[in-house]
Amino acid sequence: MAVKKISKVQPEKFEFNKKNNETAESIIKNYPSGKQQSAVMALLYLAQKQNDNWIPLSAMKYIAKYLDMPYIKVYEVATFYSMYNLTPVGKYFFQVCTTTPCMLRGAYNLVDVCKRKISEEENRLSEDGKTSWLEVECLGACVNAPMLQLNEDYYEDLDPTKLEQIIDKISNDEVPKPGSYRGRLSSEPENTRKTLIGNKNA
Repeated sequence: MAVKKISKVQPEKFEFNKKNNETAESIIKNYPSGKQQSAVMALLYLAQKQNDNWIPLSAMKYIAKYLDMPYIKVYEVATFYSMYNLTPVGKYFFQVCTTTPCMLRGAYNLVDVCKRKISEEENRLSEDGKTSWLEVECLGACVNAPMLQLNEDYYEDLDPTKLEQIIDKISNDEVPKPGSYRGRLSSEPENTRKTLIGNKNA
């Protein structure tokens, strides 16, 4: 996976709006007195949602003061987890899993489609400004590999042709249906199997 990049264009100031400030205070109350720093991940995600799905450095500094913790610790969390975006992303944000199960089932063929139809490089907006993509670590849907996350939804059992169709729909502002693209329900076995086959000699 590529090293996380920090946007060169940064807003000077960030602060929670009224609604998110109330939400942040509510989140902090879930932790014992003096342990408010444990809310850092939740507050980073809150800042990301407020700021068009990416976290500027000013938001990290704001959260550090908000939680009375060193700025570097907030920075370490934000740069470690792939769920946090540190550069602006498109309205439609594709996160392609390339961890081993997905890789073995063709994840890099999906990456090639993203390079061809969205942008040659990760974290770069498409020409129409609508979409961007990123290669990420495991998204937890290994049994339905290869898969990707588009905004909040999972798209599973993909192949290059199906991903091209999804991107084409996005380009026309259509929302493609999430889930399995081989017709599976949830993570049911393929080939109409209903149960696991046991070892008769066990």
